[in-house]
Amino acid sequence: MYIQATAGISPQLSFERLLSEPAVYTGNRLSCIEPDYTQLIDPKMIRRMSRIIKMGVAAAMDCLKASSTEMPGAVITGTAYGCLADTETFLTKMVENGEELLTPTAFIQSTHNTVGAQIALLLKCHNYNNTFVHRGFSFESALLDAITLLKEQQVTTALAGGIDELTATSYALLSRFGLYKKHIADNTSLYNGKSKGTIAGEGAAFFLLAAQPSGNDYAQLNGVSTFYKPGSIAEIEKNIHGFLSAHAVRMEDIDLVITGHNGHIQDDAVYEQLASTVFEGKPAARFKHLCGEYPTATAFALWLAANMVKTGLVPSCFFINPVTIRPRRVLIYNHYQNTHHALYLLSAC
Repeated sequence: MYIQATAGISPQLSFERLLSEPAVYTGNRLSCIEPDYTQLIDPKMIRRMSRIIKMGVAAAMDCLKASSTEMPGAVITGTAYGCLADTETFLTKMVENGEELLTPTAFIQSTHNTVGAQIALLLKCHNYNNTFVHRGFSFESALLDAITLLKEQQVTTALAGGIDELTATSYALLSRFGLYKKHIADNTSLYNGKSKGTIAGEGAAFFLLAAQPSGNDYAQLNGVSTFYKPGSIAEIEKNIHGFLSAHAVRMEDIDLVITGHNGHIQDDAVYEQLASTVFEGKPAARFKHLCGEYPTATAFALWLAANMVKTGLVPSCFFINPVTIRPRRVLIYNHYQNTHHALYLLSAC
């Protein structure tokens, strides 16, 4: 598949700003830097949208604008948490009002497919529209669905994206489970030392995919693969080798490996072991100190990798081992809580 365009809203301002001045956050919570929505969405619609809907719709519209595409053949979104703020609003009002006199807006906009629906409504798009809620595989499922539609020639373009938000309530609940570090100076020190917990994050990223090249594509998306709850490091290595073999690529052909290090000692142990075996000696980078940890964080990683492949520019702020050449073939490997494992292979057009 070809990535014709991509756009993202994240805790970083943009890819260009990320190269020179990555955003630094104190504490263990990263929030998205939101754009001027009036440049992408009708101002009359904005006031009726919650924060996650604005982020998702704006990222999708910016992606379509970048590719000069008015109508995608399909709109496919992936989200693990859905519209948390609207869900909280509806449940709070239900308790406060004794389940009476409830306004329907918050309920209507609390469903997971609200972002995809809003995109279709604004575009007046009656084409295929689907939302996947598969925890740590939500974004991968959306991408695989888009790839399937393109391979079967049911559509010529597909808009696919991953989005999750962080609210004060969800942050408090997840903190109770010990997911986040209690003591951390800022996000740039995420990988200093070995301790439990990570940092909270959020983001929205969309990609316009096509089966045919346009002549100005960001990158080729050669493959996406997932596997669930591997029993050992050896099984993970087997999946990685099998994935590369299926696409006729050797590890020697990979210019850069992007891994999902998140600062949690148990999660990072997987990446550290692979660094001494299957990834040994390869230029490597990590990204979650830039966006935080959340189920669809691989959407940010893919956005980052696509921009790097297109421009040849690599942010120095996310290296483990520096790359000395322009990355033309990139492998992304991420796991979410050592349960949902995902692999991506990108190459230059």
